[in-house]
Amino acid sequence: MLIPKNNANLMRTKILIKLAESYLENKFEDADRIPLTLRPKDGEVSRCCVYKDRAVLKYRCMAGLGHCPEEETDELTSLKEYGQQALERTSAPKNKLSVIDVACSACVKSQYVITDVCRGCFAQPCRLNCPKQAISIVNGRAKIDPDLCVNCGKCYEVCPYHSVVKIPVPCEEACPVGAITKDEAGKEHIDTEKCISCGKCLASCPFGAIVERSQMIDVIREIKETDKKVVAMLAPAIAGQFPGSLNSLAGALKKFGFSEVIEVAVGADITTQKEAAEFIERMEEGQKFMTTSCCPAYFRAAEIHIPEIRPYVSDTKTPMYYTAELMKKEMPDCITVFVGPCLAKRAEAESDPNVDYVLTFEELGAMLVAAKINVDECEEVPFGKISHAQGRLFPISGGVAGAVADIVQGKVDFRPEKIDGLSKDNLKLLKRYATKGCENNMLEVMCCEGGCVSGPGCIALSKKAARAVDVYSKEGATLTPETKLG
Repeated sequence: MLIPKNNANLMRTKILIKLAESYLENKFEDADRIPLTLRPKDGEVSRCCVYKDRAVLKYRCMAGLGHCPEEETDELTSLKEYGQQALERTSAPKNKLSVIDVACSACVKSQYVITDVCRGCFAQPCRLNCPKQAISIVNGRAKIDPDLCVNCGKCYEVCPYHSVVKIPVPCEEACPVGAITKDEAGKEHIDTEKCISCGKCLASCPFGAIVERSQMIDVIREIKETDKKVVAMLAPAIAGQFPGSLNSLAGALKKFGFSEVIEVAVGADITTQKEAAEFIERMEEGQKFMTTSCCPAYFRAAEIHIPEIRPYVSDTKTPMYYTAELMKKEMPDCITVFVGPCLAKRAEAESDPNVDYVLTFEELGAMLVAAKINVDECEEVPFGKISHAQGRLFPISGGVAGAVADIVQGKVDFRPEKIDGLSKDNLKLLKRYATKGCENNMLEVMCCEGGCVSGPGCIALSKKAARAVDVYSKEGATLTPETKLG
């Protein structure tokens, strides 16, 4: 899911850094200068004029402060005021993805178009294979009648010259559950009843019009303005996201002000053992298959979009759940902050009383940059609890099922299958498996193709991150059925 460098993503990171700097330097006294700094009057513009650019930047700053642009009631409210409101709230902003109306380009409806590459060939496979007779030959070139076309893509598939192109609506194309659609003016809106918080639309929008409500400022406030112990719980996908070692990253977080730093892979070890036991029990009871996943976006999709699969979803809790539970038992009054690649974890945290806040890797990086902390220059700090190899592999596609397989070890038949990415087709596949059965009995479902290393909150590209996670895993001891945890 993670898209290579582009201006929309780079600007989101810049905004987060500026907001963190504004808090650390003067508690948002200069926050209203951020749009002006990022878009100076004599600089390059991205939209029709510098003033529209600045208006969009203000709304993106609002989201970075934890506010929802769609819920704005007074356009004259300053960023300084929004910053003060952020410092005054006593609970984390609710998880929500929203569209900045003025930033949305109102993309044309998704359609197929025949380009000038068309040679008007004798074979005419586009015309002959069109099920709606929407293609005719005009002046020696193929032409699509938009009133007849149903966007089936047959012409695209059969053209020998690849002269047919698909013009998508990126956010709609990316959403696997049809939660984002146009209004009468062509602007996009997200249906919160359908949304699974996967973040695919946010990552795909080339105009930076889709934003999430950040909890970054809340975490900084807890560290800098309270005497509470704030614990950073690092998801295993963090390997390869920052320069230096994970122990130097732990040192950087301590330098910023976190009281404790723990690997969430410790919780993944617990998930592995409990899920292996659950799988064995279900198979002995005669269940056809079980799905395994640590992804709240999948859980939400199963609940509202493919309820047929719900009886087959594992009941074992996620690594975040078990890690936070461990920390709250050891330090009941601590503030727990999950740090990961995923936006949907904020939705999961809302129903988990042991998780107080969720940060993405991008937000954590912005905090460190704002505080002028270089990870690779920090002292290495060892983790208090050490995880095992299998738990560290959870963020790579196949890692969760592989970990469970190591514990099952032939006690029951184990036939894994990877559902690598929640797409429209894979949702249909899961529905078919639930109603008609499948050959395999352990289905690992990842929302992001390639695993959590491809999440929308990542910094590093997924292939590089996957290699780092693999190395990280090999440095850990092997979890066995006899290993005692806790």
